[in-house]
Amino acid sequence: MPRRSSSDLKSFLAELVDRYPGQPEFLQAVDDVVTEVWPLVEDTKAYRDNEILRRIVEPDRIVSFRVVWQDDRGRPRVERGWRVQHSNAIGPYKGGLRFSPNLTEGVLKFLAFEQTFKNSLTGLPLGGAKGGATFAPRGKSDAEVMRFCQSFMTELHRYIGPNEDVPAGDMGVGAREIGYLFGQYKRLANRFEGALTGKGLSYGGSEVRSEATGWGTVFFLKAVLERADDGLKDKTVSISGAGNVALHAAQKAVEEGAKVVTLSDSEGLLHAPDGFDPELLERVMTQKLERRGPLSAVAEGSKTLEFHKGRTPWGVECDIALPCATQNELDGDDAKKLLQGGVRYVIEGANMPCTPDAVAAFRKAKIGFGPAKAANAGGVAVSGLEMAQNSARLSWDEARLTSQLEDIMVEIHDRCVADGEDRNGHVDYVRGANIAGFRKVADAMVAQGVV
Repeated sequence: MPRRSSSDLKSFLAELVDRYPGQPEFLQAVDDVVTEVWPLVEDTKAYRDNEILRRIVEPDRIVSFRVVWQDDRGRPRVERGWRVQHSNAIGPYKGGLRFSPNLTEGVLKFLAFEQTFKNSLTGLPLGGAKGGATFAPRGKSDAEVMRFCQSFMTELHRYIGPNEDVPAGDMGVGAREIGYLFGQYKRLANRFEGALTGKGLSYGGSEVRSEATGWGTVFFLKAVLERADDGLKDKTVSISGAGNVALHAAQKAVEEGAKVVTLSDSEGLLHAPDGFDPELLERVMTQKLERRGPLSAVAEGSKTLEFHKGRTPWGVECDIALPCATQNELDGDDAKKLLQGGVRYVIEGANMPCTPDAVAAFRKAKIGFGPAKAANAGGVAVSGLEMAQNSARLSWDEARLTSQLEDIMVEIHDRCVADGEDRNGHVDYVRGANIAGFRKVADAMVAQGVV
């Protein structure tokens, strides 16, 4: 079969645009991967003969369902639920559940597509999936959240299991929601098994799971710094977000001697010019993770904190930026501000938080840029370790799991270097992550035939 040209690449991507209008996040994620792996596919006859690219961009299946639940007034409410099972070529489907009123099928397809290659990079036998519902837990009573989770799981349980598909938490789905979801799964399946991860420690959960994504991002950052003969100590770090990922990334960065100066939420920017110390971070964690309140309240009466309504962290000068909030939160103009402010490393803690323009700017400047599919993989890595503990009916301690998490993040870094280093020694982590993640999945698909 003749090798394909760049015009074929444009035709391939244009065909997807026509097929999936209204799904910009999914198309963005596909463009990012396909553009990087196209030369590899051209040079690999087995990938061309087996039409790997056409097969790999299509999810195995998308399950869509109605979720009916009752609020505290007894009124029926209706939401839409999904599970996008993208690929199980290298293991059972694995990926989080997201509860958000703005959730769409296109966003879940993007997340499941990214998850496939992220999971591949961990080296663990995990496929890719994502799911969720148009439900907003914020402002709901515990009883309402429980009723919704039970109704959602009544539909979802038909499609998941420890060897089929193992969901976890994501935005809007924390310890409370996972508990209710697992309780309903156990009731319906009449089995106690590892069909969900992120569970509480009292019923099969794993140490370090809550911290894993944020800590993993910093472990990846440390590996990037070490390769550049640099270190984290005394570096100024700007972080966006104030959820689980952002706060644990801030916690680990401060432990490593960095000066973390920003956090943010949907209302605006919390700036600590002198840096967040452990006591301040504990206050923020209590406010955001326990009380689920606004960041602005933490700054009230404080002489060391400033809250700026409607602002983001990207105008604050820093050595390192960690976008940890949500997809496409950092655009081309933000990238320009960061580069003008002297940023030297940008590591994505959220899923695809930088727009294509921002990524292009960082790559052109040849700073250390770590893409989400590599740097954000800590959560699923420890979820995989939770699955192993459940299967063996064992619980491992925090020290062992932290060490394993760091080892996995360093191995991910090294895989990116192996496929992303140029002749001058510069590492394009975007290219490296995409090629390394893609190759493992593609090889498995070739080996398993046309299925």
